[in-house]
Amino acid sequence: MGRPPRPLLSRDRIVSSALALVDSEGLEALSTRRLAAELGVAGPSLYNHVGTKEELLDDIVDSVLAEVDTAMFAKLSTTNPAWRAALEKWARTYRQVVAAHPNIVPVLAAGLGRRPNALRIADDVFGGLVAAGWSRREAISVGAVVRYFVLGSALGSFASAFPADAAVYSAKYPHLDGAHTLAARQQRVDQRAFDTGLQAVLDGLELRYETLSSD
Repeated sequence: MGRPPRPLLSRDRIVSSALALVDSEGLEALSTRRLAAELGVAGPSLYNHVGTKEELLDDIVDSVLAEVDTAMFAKLSTTNPAWRAALEKWARTYRQVVAAHPNIVPVLAAGLGRRPNALRIADDVFGGLVAAGWSRREAISVGAVVRYFVLGSALGSFASAFPADAAVYSAKYPHLDGAHTLAARQQRVDQRAFDTGLQAVLDGLELRYETLSSD
């Protein structure tokens, strides 16, 4: 038999298939054996393209982070200090990306690592904030605050909602008498909570920016 017209495997194909598996079945479903079966190849073939499972997880997460928009930070300067709008757009696109792939949140929460897109995002945000007038020390904190908020909201949003059984709350939790209705409205509740929290974070940062600027 002649060689196939293109290689059966490539790193991009492996990462794409691994992400699809994690999206559909969760992180616990990802293994070399399972991924090889999904790709229709022998397990050892994967090791020509991917080293460890941890490296593969990094590649999966980084492929998702490639979708996060940070282009607006390059436009910031002391004459265009629109850092609040840039942070808001970043936070919303970040959440949209995470919402499309909620099963990777635990890996995202572990930190930036050496993932190229994670470092690209951090560099863009930090550089834009400094250009807009934040000190380097403050810019580090501001970027971290927004990232923590997005990931924290993701951990809550994509977890299970309150139980839909009214009897759970009636005896011991009188203030949660309507909590059993939230499961059916979880997406709207989560979005409203995210919007409220993001505006509160941005309001606080704006007050801090004005205070520091007047010192």
